[in-house]
Amino acid sequence: MEFEALIQARRSVRGFTEQAVESEKLHKIIQAAALAPSAGNQQAYEIYQVTLPKARAALARAADQPFVAQAPLCLVFFANPGRSARKYGARGHTLYSLQDATIAATYAMLAVADLGLATVWVGAFNDDAVASAIGAPGDWRPVAILPIGYGAEVPGPVERRPISEMVHMLA
Repeated sequence: MEFEALIQARRSVRGFTEQAVESEKLHKIIQAAALAPSAGNQQAYEIYQVTLPKARAALARAADQPFVAQAPLCLVFFANPGRSARKYGARGHTLYSLQDATIAATYAMLAVADLGLATVWVGAFNDDAVASAIGAPGDWRPVAILPIGYGAEVPGPVERRPISEMVHMLA
Protein backbone atom coordinates (compact mmCIF):
# COMPACT_ATOMS: atom_id res chain seq x y z
CA MET A 1 0.00 0.00 0.00
CA GLU A 2 1.23 3.49 -0.71
CA PHE A 3 1.98 5.41 2.48
CA GLU A 4 -0.52 8.20 1.90
CA ALA A 5 -3.28 5.69 1.17
CA LEU A 6 -2.27 3.68 4.24
CA ILE A 7 -2.51 6.57 6.67
CA GLN A 8 -5.81 7.69 5.16
CA ALA A 9 -7.28 4.16 5.31
CA ARG A 10 -6.16 3.28 8.86
CA ARG A 11 -9.03 3.22 11.33
CA SER A 12 -9.41 2.43 15.02
CA VAL A 13 -11.25 -0.89 15.20
CA ARG A 14 -12.76 -2.27 18.40
CA GLY A 15 -14.48 -5.37 17.01
CA PHE A 16 -12.62 -8.48 15.88
CA THR A 17 -13.41 -11.83 14.32
CA GLU A 18 -12.09 -15.03 15.87
CA GLN A 19 -9.67 -15.64 12.99
CA ALA A 20 -6.11 -15.96 14.25
CA VAL A 21 -3.35 -13.69 13.01
CA GLU A 22 -1.00 -15.64 10.78
CA SER A 23 2.55 -16.03 12.11
CA GLU A 24 4.01 -14.47 8.93
CA LYS A 25 1.92 -11.34 9.47
CA LEU A 26 2.84 -11.18 13.15
CA HIS A 27 6.51 -11.45 12.21
CA LYS A 28 6.15 -8.51 9.80
CA ILE A 29 4.44 -6.43 12.49
CA ILE A 30 7.21 -7.13 15.02
CA GLN A 31 9.85 -6.43 12.37
CA ALA A 32 8.26 -3.05 11.64
CA ALA A 33 8.30 -2.17 15.34
CA ALA A 34 11.94 -3.22 15.61
CA LEU A 35 12.85 -0.92 12.72
CA ALA A 36 11.36 2.15 14.41
CA PRO A 37 13.81 4.94 15.16
CA SER A 38 14.85 5.37 18.77
CA ALA A 39 17.01 7.71 20.81
CA GLY A 40 20.62 6.74 20.23
CA ASN A 41 19.37 3.46 18.75
CA GLN A 42 18.88 2.23 22.31
CA GLN A 43 15.50 0.67 21.46
CA ALA A 44 14.45 1.28 25.06
CA TYR A 45 11.19 -0.66 24.80
CA GLU A 46 9.91 -4.17 25.25
CA ILE A 47 7.04 -5.90 23.49
CA TYR A 48 4.85 -8.63 24.92
CA GLN A 49 3.00 -10.82 22.45
CA VAL A 50 -0.17 -12.01 24.21
CA THR A 51 -2.37 -14.75 22.79
CA LEU A 52 -3.42 -16.57 25.97
CA PRO A 53 -7.15 -15.88 26.52
CA LYS A 54 -6.69 -15.53 30.28
CA ALA A 55 -3.96 -12.90 29.84
CA ARG A 56 -5.98 -11.02 27.20
CA ALA A 57 -8.94 -11.00 29.59
CA ALA A 58 -6.71 -9.58 32.34
CA LEU A 59 -5.53 -6.86 29.95
CA ALA A 60 -9.15 -6.06 29.09
CA ARG A 61 -9.94 -5.68 32.81
CA ALA A 62 -6.82 -3.55 33.35
CA ALA A 63 -8.06 -1.23 30.59
CA ASP A 64 -11.76 -1.57 31.45
CA GLN A 65 -12.29 -2.18 27.73
CA PRO A 66 -13.82 -5.64 27.06
CA PHE A 67 -13.04 -5.63 23.32
CA VAL A 68 -9.33 -6.09 24.16
CA ALA A 69 -10.05 -9.70 25.13
CA GLN A 70 -11.93 -10.28 21.87
CA ALA A 71 -8.84 -9.76 19.69
CA PRO A 72 -6.89 -12.98 19.10
CA LEU A 73 -3.60 -11.16 19.70
CA CYS A 74 -2.45 -8.24 21.78
CA LEU A 75 0.91 -6.54 21.61
CA VAL A 76 1.78 -4.65 24.75
CA PHE A 77 4.52 -2.05 24.47
CA PHE A 78 6.56 -1.09 27.51
CA ALA A 79 9.11 1.66 27.95
CA ASN A 80 12.32 0.30 29.45
CA PRO A 81 13.60 3.43 31.25
CA GLY A 82 16.77 1.83 32.59
CA ARG A 83 17.96 0.92 29.11
CA SER A 84 17.76 4.54 27.93
CA ALA A 85 19.01 5.99 31.22
CA ARG A 86 22.34 4.17 30.87
CA LYS A 87 23.17 6.49 27.97
CA TYR A 88 20.99 9.55 28.59
CA GLY A 89 20.45 9.72 32.35
CA ALA A 90 17.25 11.23 33.72
CA ARG A 91 15.98 12.48 30.34
CA GLY A 92 16.40 9.00 28.87
CA HIS A 93 14.58 7.54 31.86
CA THR A 94 11.60 9.88 31.82
CA LEU A 95 11.25 10.82 28.15
CA TYR A 96 13.32 8.96 25.57
CA SER A 97 12.23 5.46 26.62
CA LEU A 98 8.59 6.58 26.45
CA GLN A 99 9.16 8.06 23.00
CA ASP A 100 10.95 4.90 21.83
CA ALA A 101 8.04 2.67 22.89
CA THR A 102 5.50 5.04 21.35
CA ILE A 103 7.26 5.16 17.99
CA ALA A 104 7.66 1.36 17.92
CA ALA A 105 3.95 0.90 18.69
CA THR A 106 3.05 3.36 15.94
CA TYR A 107 5.18 1.49 13.41
CA ALA A 108 3.46 -1.73 14.48
CA MET A 109 0.05 -0.10 14.12
CA LEU A 110 0.82 1.02 10.58
CA ALA A 111 2.12 -2.45 9.70
CA VAL A 112 -1.13 -3.95 11.03
CA ALA A 113 -3.14 -1.72 8.70
CA ASP A 114 -0.83 -2.43 5.77
CA LEU A 115 -1.35 -6.19 6.25
CA GLY A 116 -5.15 -5.91 6.15
CA LEU A 117 -5.55 -6.42 9.89
CA ALA A 118 -7.21 -4.16 12.43
CA THR A 119 -6.22 -2.57 15.73
CA VAL A 120 -6.80 0.38 18.01
CA TRP A 121 -4.38 2.19 20.30
CA VAL A 122 -5.35 1.46 23.91
CA GLY A 123 -3.61 3.83 26.28
CA ALA A 124 -6.17 4.14 29.06
CA PHE A 125 -5.37 1.44 31.59
CA ASN A 126 -4.08 0.76 35.08
CA ASP A 127 -0.31 0.48 34.69
CA ASP A 128 0.16 -1.93 37.59
CA ALA A 129 -2.67 -4.19 36.42
CA VAL A 130 -1.21 -4.37 32.89
CA ALA A 131 2.26 -5.23 34.20
CA SER A 132 0.77 -7.81 36.56
CA ALA A 133 -1.39 -9.38 33.82
CA ILE A 134 1.69 -10.39 31.88
CA GLY A 135 4.38 -10.54 34.54
CA ALA A 136 6.43 -7.55 33.36
CA PRO A 137 9.19 -6.17 35.58
CA GLY A 138 8.11 -3.35 37.85
CA ASP A 139 10.51 -0.79 36.38
CA TRP A 140 9.05 -1.11 32.87
CA ARG A 141 6.21 1.29 32.07
CA PRO A 142 3.30 0.13 29.90
CA VAL A 143 2.68 2.57 27.07
CA ALA A 144 0.16 0.96 24.74
CA ILE A 145 -1.90 -2.15 24.19
CA LEU A 146 -2.61 -2.99 20.55
CA PRO A 147 -5.38 -5.59 20.26
CA ILE A 148 -4.86 -7.07 16.78
CA GLY A 149 -7.00 -9.23 14.54
CA TYR A 150 -9.30 -9.23 11.57
CA GLY A 151 -11.82 -6.46 11.89
CA ALA A 152 -15.46 -7.31 12.48
CA GLU A 153 -16.35 -3.71 11.70
CA VAL A 154 -15.29 -1.09 9.18
CA PRO A 155 -15.47 2.32 10.81
CA GLY A 156 -15.81 5.33 8.57
CA PRO A 157 -13.57 8.35 8.69
CA VAL A 158 -13.74 10.59 11.72
CA GLU A 159 -13.54 14.35 11.73
CA ARG A 160 -10.03 15.63 12.25
CA ARG A 161 -8.87 18.90 13.70
CA PRO A 162 -8.06 21.43 10.96
CA ILE A 163 -4.36 21.65 10.16
CA SER A 164 -4.62 25.43 10.38
CA GLU A 165 -5.45 25.06 14.11
CA MET A 166 -2.53 22.79 14.98
CA VAL A 167 0.33 24.13 12.87
CA HIS A 168 1.91 27.33 14.11
CA MET A 169 4.25 29.11 11.75
CA LEU A 170 7.25 31.22 12.65
CA ALA A 171 8.52 33.12 9.65
